[in-house]
Amino acid sequence: MKLSELEIFQAVAECGSVAAAAQRLHRVPSNVTTRLRQLEDTLGVQLFIRSNQRLQLAPAGHSLLEYSRRILALVTEARQAVSGGAALGTLTLGSMESTAAVRIPPLLATFHQRYPHIQLELTTGASGLMLEQVLSGHCTAAFVHAPLLHPALEGRAVYREEMLIIAPRSQPAFSCASELAGRNLYAFRSHCSYRRHFEEWFRAGLAMPGKIYEMESYHSMLACVIAGGGLAMMPRKMLESMPGHDQVSVWPVDQPWRWLDTWLVWRRDAVTPQLQALLELLPEQ
Repeated sequence: MKLSELEIFQAVAECGSVAAAAQRLHRVPSNVTTRLRQLEDTLGVQLFIRSNQRLQLAPAGHSLLEYSRRILALVTEARQAVSGGAALGTLTLGSMESTAAVRIPPLLATFHQRYPHIQLELTTGASGLMLEQVLSGHCTAAFVHAPLLHPALEGRAVYREEMLIIAPRSQPAFSCASELAGRNLYAFRSHCSYRRHFEEWFRAGLAMPGKIYEMESYHSMLACVIAGGGLAMMPRKMLESMPGHDQVSVWPVDQPWRWLDTWLVWRRDAVTPQLQALLELLPEQ
């Protein structure tokens, strides 16, 4: 079993297809397929279930993936140790949209300056999706808002966000959710932790919102609220970073709903040298 075969196997497992893995590894798909077959022949097991041109990990594949990650992380660490201490490799991060927009750019710039040989890859999405990416191994770590309940994960609270309800300028003062019952909301899809937080705020006040319109960006939410269509919830720093933030009325959420912590989370069994380097630069909430 060669390291190159493990790298190919891991890429296919994480990408979900030969074509995507080939692109990631800068190889032709036929080479990836051949090397994968050779690895299966060497081990005498089927690593993938092949159906409808899709690849899913077989039970043996799931077992090998855990070992592959550890082995390749150790190889990277060994290369680093004998190359004069220069950190190498790839760090794949996930992040919520707001955190990626207003919190981590200075952090990533500092990281790049200090560790220029580590390749950073960033993907964004709702907290639920980012947690799935970490658990599946597609991301080394992710910035999310979520209680850290999964036994395979550990993490650190790094940012505290003040949550605001934004409304059209004509919105009269209110003191509880029941006064906003039936109002339409603008939010991300159901995986979004901030959306769930907004819905829970309504339920805690024994009220229900009206229709929830699913949007693709905070800028779209803000534009709809400015137009008078409904309400949205977002972190103060996100709101204040956008043009037009002064065209809405802003209402801090009452306690205990006002503050939310953003965590960096990672798998307990997948702490790589690249992740350790990032952790050294993180603020601690």
